[in-house]
Amino acid sequence: MPRKMSLLSIVILVLVVIGIVSQTISNPYQLLIPVVVFGVIYLLYKFPPGGVRTKAKPRYKTQSRKDQPAKSKQRKNMPFRVIEGGKDDDNLPKYH
Repeated sequence: MPRKMSLLSIVILVLVVIGIVSQTISNPYQLLIPVVVFGVIYLLYKFPPGGVRTKAKPRYKTQSRKDQPAKSKQRKNMPFRVIEGGKDDDNLPKYH
């Protein structure tokens, strides 16, 4: 279900579009620098230089681990412990 846009957000969006179009018509080179900078940042994010995004080597279990029988995981039956606390003094006010 599409979300409705409020009147204020539509007005702001229209003003942004008008500002970008008028800036592009009056001085297109001033808009070119931010577009190039954001494009370079996006390309560096998508395709990082060097071996930063290398695939991890799959880890194999050693042979000794495979030979050992699997231990069954059982939880210890531990009862809850109650920590005794002091009662509030009736003479003191509850709020400071």
